[in-house]
Amino acid sequence: MKILHIPSERITSDRITELRPGEIFVFGSNLEGAHGGGAALLAWRKWGAKWGQGVGLQGQTYGIPTMHGGPEAIRPYVDEFIRFAADHPDLHFLVTEIGCGIAGFTPEEIAPLFRDAIGVKNISLPGRFWNVLEGE
Repeated sequence: MKILHIPSERITSDRITELRPGEIFVFGSNLEGAHGGGAALLAWRKWGAKWGQGVGLQGQTYGIPTMHGGPEAIRPYVDEFIRFAADHPDLHFLVTEIGCGIAGFTPEEIAPLFRDAIGVKNISLPGRFWNVLEGE
């Protein structure tokens, strides 16, 4: 077991109610961009997620589709997100527990998709994702 030292600013709060300038709310979406529930609804109502856009940067949000298949179907979108974040070091990405609400996955299923985010300093992950990654 590899023990990670995780600075507190790299752990996403369980309850995000405000965003500072430069912070991006990363939420689980669907390919259709129908932001009707959970974190997607919050992203749409509060921070500029666009109805009809299920992927990528939208206002102060970034959508990752999670409703179209299993973790392997989600992986390309997570990989694309990690590349995007690495290319935008001026932004700080607050990843929510994508896929672990309405989509019905567990942190043990989704967190490994974010393994490559460990080295990207402007990505914060939920505590339960860090716990899974730490236990690998």
